[in-house]
Amino acid sequence: MSSQSLRLRLLLAQAASVVVALVLAGIGLTVLFERHLERRVDQELATYVRQLAAHLVIDADGALNLEAPLADPRFAVPLSGLYWQIEDQGTGTVLRSRSLWDDVLPLPVDEPEPGQAHRHPLPGPGGSLLVVHERLVLLGNGPGERRIRIAAAVDRATLDAAGTDYARQLAIALAGLALVLVAAAAVQVWYGLRPFEAVRRAVTAVREGRAKRLDGRFPDEIRPLVQEVDALLEAQEGSLARARQRAADLAHGLKTPLTVLGSEARGLAARGETKAAAELDRLARDMRRHIERELARTRLAGATSRGQATALAPAIDRLVRTLRRTPAGEARDWRLDVPAHLLVAVEADDLGELLGNLLDNAAKWARQSVTVQAVADAGDVRLAIADDGPGVDAAELDQLGTRGHRLDTGKPGHGIGLAISRDIALAYGGTIAFANHPDGGLRVSLTLPAAQLPTGQASMR
Repeated sequence: MSSQSLRLRLLLAQAASVVVALVLAGIGLTVLFERHLERRVDQELATYVRQLAAHLVIDADGALNLEAPLADPRFAVPLSGLYWQIEDQGTGTVLRSRSLWDDVLPLPVDEPEPGQAHRHPLPGPGGSLLVVHERLVLLGNGPGERRIRIAAAVDRATLDAAGTDYARQLAIALAGLALVLVAAAAVQVWYGLRPFEAVRRAVTAVREGRAKRLDGRFPDEIRPLVQEVDALLEAQEGSLARARQRAADLAHGLKTPLTVLGSEARGLAARGETKAAAELDRLARDMRRHIERELARTRLAGATSRGQATALAPAIDRLVRTLRRTPAGEARDWRLDVPAHLLVAVEADDLGELLGNLLDNAAKWARQSVTVQAVADAGDVRLAIADDGPGVDAAELDQLGTRGHRLDTGKPGHGIGLAISRDIALAYGGTIAFANHPDGGLRVSLTLPAAQLPTGQASMR
């Protein structure tokens, strides 16, 4: 797909939207997870503090003791990351979990109010950062009241590791989800743009002459475009029809004046005014040549229709039979090698004009024989028309088929036959080339688009 592809643009837009949405979702989910994790940790630490306060007793000697250890085994593992500490502010007695080993939690000086929980970030064992929950508990009454600070702490690295692990797993899950969403977007784009492929096929059918309008059922969003194209085709068809009719009317209107000019030229020649007769005859021939040229151009306007299937062999046979009735064609040996199954996508009248000019030119210049060969080649039909005449000077080969160029003014004609053949071939997407045959004579290489007989068609022109 090129950078101008609508499909590529839609896919890139969809992919960018998916990536942005999932990145934002990933950030949001990670933040929510970290907040949830911190709330859970705060709740657990607060629970540990309440359990410590519930199991705290003062024995008969006035010593502070913990009646029962906490159930979490991490408190018994040195430097496990989970700690507790009890500090008697009156006697300075400090009770600690085994996990603290030789360290002491450096509780801040600002004491909380009794029963009020405080949360602190404090340094811990081995340079770690701790999250500490602390409460002040009062034991006893009156003068013997004891102020006890109870704290539970967890290593911040434990929370960070949990957040990192969650983010990594979330990223993997979101990446998989992104692939699924992009694939789904590709399917949506493909399905959504399918009607444009139907439009392309309909336009191709019109261009190839298999249809006159964009037939088919199209979505509401595309139907106005299809209607506009159909209207344009209808207007173009009408314009071409009117142009052809005007050209035919013009040719019919000029036919009589040209005939009169020819008669006048012959009359002047009979009276001995040869110079004036020659000039008048030249003007008449020039006018006739221009008319023939423009009629050919008008007929070829819109002649790119390739829905017509014309059998090649019968068309050539008819032309050769006609040429054999002429003085030049009668004396020639016509060698035809044209398979009967070959069809060309050229209208019958245009094919007759195209090949008629080429065969007529070959008959004029041949000494004895004219050879016509045709073969199918990868969707095209290749023809070779060769004569055994004198050939063409190399300097003039490039001029063949140009407007009004004649090889020899001594031969009859106006010099436009090859030009008309060239125009017809190019109008139907074919090619034409002229070259001298190694054994002498001119060889015309012609390529025309091949055609297939439409299903259900019973005959060909």
